Amino acid sequence: MIRKVKGTRDILPPESRLWAAVEAEARRVFGGLGYEEIRLPVLEPTELFVRGVGEGTDIVTKEMYTFTDRKGRSLTLRPEGTAGVARAFIEDGLAQRPGPQRLYYIGPMFRYEKMQRGRYRQFGQIGLELLGAATPQADVEVLLALHEFLAALGFDDLVILLNNLGDPEDRPRFIARLKEELAPQKEELCGDCRRRWDANPLRILDCKVPACRAIVSETTPIAEVVSDGARVHVEAVAGGLDAIGIPVKRAPRLVRGLDYYLRTVFEVVSPQLGEGAVICGGGRYDRLISDLGGPQVPGIGFAIGEDRLIDVLPPAFRDRVLGTRPVVILPLVPEAAAPAFDLARQMVSRGIEVRVEVTGRSLRAGLKWATKLGARAAVILGPDEIAAGTATLRDLDQGEQEQRPLAEIPDALAQSKHAEP
Repeated sequence: MIRKVKGTRDILPPESRLWAAVEAEARRVFGGLGYEEIRLPVLEPTELFVRGVGEGTDIVTKEMYTFTDRKGRSLTLRPEGTAGVARAFIEDGLAQRPGPQRLYYIGPMFRYEKMQRGRYRQFGQIGLELLGAATPQADVEVLLALHEFLAALGFDDLVILLNNLGDPEDRPRFIARLKEELAPQKEELCGDCRRRWDANPLRILDCKVPACRAIVSETTPIAEVVSDGARVHVEAVAGGLDAIGIPVKRAPRLVRGLDYYLRTVFEVVSPQLGEGAVICGGGRYDRLISDLGGPQVPGIGFAIGEDRLIDVLPPAFRDRVLGTRPVVILPLVPEAAAPAFDLARQMVSRGIEVRVEVTGRSLRAGLKWATKLGARAAVILGPDEIAAGTATLRDLDQGEQEQRPLAEIPDALAQSKHAEP
């Protein structure tokens, strides 16, 4: 038997219904705020991520799926979406359109990393980007979009963590101070952090090893070293969120794992998974597009790990999506097939989920099948019903049934659907 690749998974019904419902909410909320979907290639030139994400990041050094194609070009399965959006902004001339550009994307990403709950090597991601606005109000809008989306899913306990990374010009000063404070305990850091010491010292702050976290907890927060401009910007973001009732918690050592972030950075964590399990993260990246060869265009965005998000969906949303009960149609003779499919077409147009029996089951077997499906009603089309232009409508909860004209069946089922508690 051929098995799926390790780190990937099959998303089967009914879970796939949850994925579709979550993505529909994203499209509804983001679309309502003026964001439009961009669909990016799964394959990109490796250089895009080396230059965009950062040569010293864990994503580039340890996690990318990179290969050489038949013409000797280095290609990579996309590990994240922002760099691809920046590349499209430059290549497709989005700067010529009325700005700012409001974009979102939904699709798979790929990273070779240790698997755990809610984390796979192929994982779903929902991302949103606002390009062309450098003001704190742009940051507030992006976090508003995130907050409204999560609220639409029924979340009321997620925590938004906020930090100030400052500007790139602030970084050498902060890194020098960080190394000075960590130097006496350098040998106590984990192997990855000692490797990061020269290549990417900011990532030491993001280490998940408890011993390293304890060591860095005593260092000076980066927000205390940043420029006045960066400080004013992030304070305005926090104030703007407070003004519209979106609570945030300051996280003085939050850095995120991508080199392009500056000033505003944030994460969303779930108490159910613990603060080490991030559902969503994002921030401002005002230099990314110019670093990739484009114009100087500011940007801010976020990306949500869809696998983790669905893993912790509120029960009410989950029940609403999975609690839909179908209607089954049982055509018992060949001449009942056409009326059965015509009824199905009318039911679908009224928002009724329907299953037509197409294997030739008997009435008894068909009713047993309907019960296993959790159907709420069965529409029976036997020879007597076909002759009379009627159908037998059976309530599978009450066990009661009645014969009604075919034309009345769709409306009767639609009314009973709306009457359900």
